[in-house]
Amino acid sequence: MLKYVLKTLWRHRARTLLTVSGTAVAMFVFCCVGSVQGGLERLTSGADADRSLIVFQENRFCPSSSRLPEDYARQIRDISGVVDVMPIQVWTNNCRASLDIVVFNGAAPEQIQDTRPVKLTEGDWQSFQSRTDAAIVGRNVAQRRGIRTGDQFSIGDLSVNVAGIFESTVPAEENLIYTSLDFLQYTRGLDAAGLVTQHEVLLSSDADPDRVAAAIDERLRAGPVATKTRRKGAFQASTLSDLVDLIGFAHWLGFACVALVLSIVATTSVMSVQDRIQEYAVLQTIGMRPLGAMKLVLGESTLLCLIGGTLGTGLALTALALGGFAIGAEGATIAFRPSLSLAVQGAIASLGIGVVAGLAPAIQVAKIPLVTALQRG
Repeated sequence: MLKYVLKTLWRHRARTLLTVSGTAVAMFVFCCVGSVQGGLERLTSGADADRSLIVFQENRFCPSSSRLPEDYARQIRDISGVVDVMPIQVWTNNCRASLDIVVFNGAAPEQIQDTRPVKLTEGDWQSFQSRTDAAIVGRNVAQRRGIRTGDQFSIGDLSVNVAGIFESTVPAEENLIYTSLDFLQYTRGLDAAGLVTQHEVLLSSDADPDRVAAAIDERLRAGPVATKTRRKGAFQASTLSDLVDLIGFAHWLGFACVALVLSIVATTSVMSVQDRIQEYAVLQTIGMRPLGAMKLVLGESTLLCLIGGTLGTGLALTALALGGFAIGAEGATIAFRPSLSLAVQGAIASLGIGVVAGLAPAIQVAKIPLVTALQRG
């Protein structure tokens, strides 16, 4: 039956090609939307998002507007449940939503190496620690900007020497550039000596994040700058609130792509049945049962959808892997990464749509009277 289905599709090459290409485009968009949603979920959930706190200046949003005393770290360390505190100075080239945002995080090199899930693929930690103006660059940023180890990279008032390229198990990390804290504090024009953008608090395994967050804000209330402490995931979700709403809307775009594929394949299947209704009738007169005719129609629609869906999904995964795409706002970024779950979703969607799209014409073929079908010729 498979050989017969393939010959049938080949006989109508133009229609088959148009259906496959339309399905591929729709599944390409479906997978890209799924990648964005997956990136947001990874950023705002998981162990790192729930077991770390971000201390930020109260009623501030863009990193350039938050200016906390670096000395707050000493007071935070004294609070029960706190394992370590990492003062971070953040600089970004754009606080608005952007597809090519560049974010610098300045922190102590030793803390970056100990607490961040990063692995150098080029360069070495010694080169990074030995120079104040050295930086290690996330793989996605390096890919987008064409940066290599040993290069000098400049943007705005910042100019750094690239000591290494890193990859990370946390996709959002690969869109960052890490420098020493002193470099960002004393760079001309930033005027941030003794100040940081935020403090990242690492908690013990038995600590209650909400209780510790409240204790930190209470302890620092008497300080020169009021703070707002939240779980890292909640902080990033709040920072990206506008993008969260947009991505929520894009979720419906994914459903629209599924409906589009269903419409394309169903239309093709109906046209195919109408053109060949007499052929199916002849097959039944020589011994094929109605169930066999249904299988032929379902086989055609499913195969069309699988070919187009596999092509679209494959192109999307390749583009996501090679492009290193990310969108960010206010210093937080969402990485678009290919994944096995995304490939599985594409395959399941293609298979399901193919079966559903072929059901109506398959039932029509099985139920139409043979005499009526033969007379249509």
